[in-house]
Amino acid sequence: MPRRPKDAAVAATGQWTDPDGFRSPAGSVHAWLPGTNQTLCGLQLSRSQLLRFPHVQWVDAQPATGRDADRVQEVCPRCAAGMGARRDDKPWKRTDPRP
Repeated sequence: MPRRPKDAAVAATGQWTDPDGFRSPAGSVHAWLPGTNQTLCGLQLSRSQLLRFPHVQWVDAQPATGRDADRVQEVCPRCAAGMGARRDDKPWKRTDPRP
């Protein structure tokens, strides 16, 4: 069984530069393992014209919690699943269930 990558960089359809001069992803983001020419969902970076962001980690590009996700519009669901996200994850946890 293949192991899930623990950390991946980001490839995106666009980019923007913040006031500090830091280049950040924008648009649709995909998980990318540096050293390869494809995303986790199988898109080739060269043919898809995706921009590489080796300095931005996948967790930092998540719109809910990431620091570099100001202009991220969409997260690839196949890449998210490849990084370990579950479809049925709930953002809450029951601490005192009824008997």
